[in-house]
Amino acid sequence: MKLRVKDAAGLLHVSEKTVYRWIAKNKLPFHQVSNQYRFNRSELLEWAMSNRMPISPRMLEEPGDVVIPSLAEALQTGGIHYRVEGRDKASVLGSVVDILALPQEIDREFLYQVLLARESLGSTAIGDGIAIPHVRNPITLHVHRPLIALCFLENPVDFQAIDGQPVHTLFISVSPTIKAHLNLISKLSFGLRDSDFADAVARVGSREEIIQSAHRLDDQIAEMAAREKKPSP
Repeated sequence: MKLRVKDAAGLLHVSEKTVYRWIAKNKLPFHQVSNQYRFNRSELLEWAMSNRMPISPRMLEEPGDVVIPSLAEALQTGGIHYRVEGRDKASVLGSVVDILALPQEIDREFLYQVLLARESLGSTAIGDGIAIPHVRNPITLHVHRPLIALCFLENPVDFQAIDGQPVHTLFISVSPTIKAHLNLISKLSFGLRDSDFADAVARVGSREEIIQSAHRLDDQIAEMAAREKKPSP
């Protein structure tokens, strides 16, 4: 879907004037169609994630009949893994792909190669020791339900993060549809900003603590989305 300037401004919680300023400085990913600016939802989300920007709950909505699990459900499916081995980016990604809860028919080598290819285009580290490896056109595989795996690394690894900090925590999303992938990554990006969920992850909490904080985050997101939908008096 190609979004207009007004749409992009709403999703990023900024003014249209700010969007035009970012376009002029080539800070924002955009396309020109018949001398008008258009934006891709996936590219906007990736840009917002990499710049640690707040996003509108409307970016979390999922049109159509795709069934999207809550963040807590996706984490329960993908699992929370501790002391994941690896001493560089390639070996860490290899370890993560090996432990993902994927059906037998999934080509893990393909998944590994596309994750490496994405990293060659630019780091997926978002700062504060966290990375969200993915590909520019989100990974869609033949899984029964979307999942997010949370991996705490045995050894911090240099991911060429913009803040210079080595990465100690990875989130990887695997989904049957791009829509589901975008929805879950949006929730994750929102939750990693000043929340109980972000605190539980930062202190490497237990599986129970992290899942409980994810449930609370899901409730918060639902409440915010409901308020934003509510017509003004």
